Amino acid sequence: MRFKALATDYDGTIAHHGLVDPATVDALCRLKESGRKLLLVTGREIPELSKVFSELQMFHRIVAENGALIYEPETGKQRMLADPPPPIFAERLRQRGVKRLSVGQVIVATQQMDLGLVEAAIHECQLPLEVILNKGDVMILPCGTNKATGLRTVLPESELDIS
Repeated sequence: MRFKALATDYDGTIAHHGLVDPATVDALCRLKESGRKLLLVTGREIPELSKVFSELQMFHRIVAENGALIYEPETGKQRMLADPPPPIFAERLRQRGVKRLSVGQVIVATQQMDLGLVEAAIHECQLPLEVILNKGDVMILPCGTNKATGLRTVLPESELDIS
């Protein structure tokens, strides 16, 4: 077996307009049945993802919240890979007028139109956070937290070597 695993993003990769085509689900199932591991790497939060995609159990691990959270579909176990921002950060965003705000286990997200408010709140709260722009969204995470760092964490745990 040349390839031992497939790591894939969700939006714009296996899902289009938030939905996964049945043919894609079938192909992923065949890949899993061949003995390979499936890893999903996404910016989405697990509760939201589970509402739009009922086949999460096909994945060995899910790197969610843009690399900040590892989810094991088989057990339901979740593990944060970084500390979340303090609650005052989300409160400060709301005070500044950010209306569409999503607060996950670690990630805080809003719309790109609120980027200036986000940057001001990070500066005001003096927090070690960074902003990742993605398809019109603003994802706020602890510095150094991203999909690549999350995937690098899960590979050895999945008995996969990237060398």
